[in-house]
Amino acid sequence: MATDHHNMSDDFFDRLKQHYTDEQVLELGMMIGQFIGFGRVLMVLDLESKFCAVEGANL
Repeated sequence: MATDHHNMSDDFFDRLKQHYTDEQVLELGMMIGQFIGFGRVLMVLDLESKFCAVEGANL
């Protein structure tokens, strides 16, 4: 969805619906959209972490 949303086929959604209800597919899509949008805002504002801290790592 983040890199090629124009090529999400009906087959893709048919496979999703084997595991999720229509409501769950919609909620999943909405959440994915929010996370993609939030990530892009962080990037534009240069607020992205330059690294991810790993718990227990000796830095």
